[in-house]
Amino acid sequence: MSLSDFELEVMQLLWELEEATAPQLHKLIAQRRPVKYTTVKTIIDRLEKKAALQRSRTEGRTIFYAPLTVKKDVRGSLLKDFINKVFLGKSQPLAAHILEEEELSIDDIEYLEKLLKERKQELQ
Repeated sequence: MSLSDFELEVMQLLWELEEATAPQLHKLIAQRRPVKYTTVKTIIDRLEKKAALQRSRTEGRTIFYAPLTVKKDVRGSLLKDFINKVFLGKSQPLAAHILEEEELSIDDIEYLEKLLKERKQELQ
């Protein structure tokens, strides 16, 4: 699933909150940057058309929205798109960049070593 930065921002809020109204989402986003309510509502409508979220319930005229997509699935799709665009579909340069350029703690390195060991065993 392809999401714009704004759509991803709305989805991240919904994953965190589990359920929210358009005014609640607008208020949270407006705390970070100026944005009109109608813009947020348009993004919500787009996400509903993409089946990323759904109307979970209503209270009077208030509509509550909940995520339909799982964060891990969206993250995976976005990461694949990123790897294709930036690293021409190769994940090795991304892994090398993370190891060489990012500040990793011992815990981070041990976790990555564990993942690599497990992946290597799966391939043998």
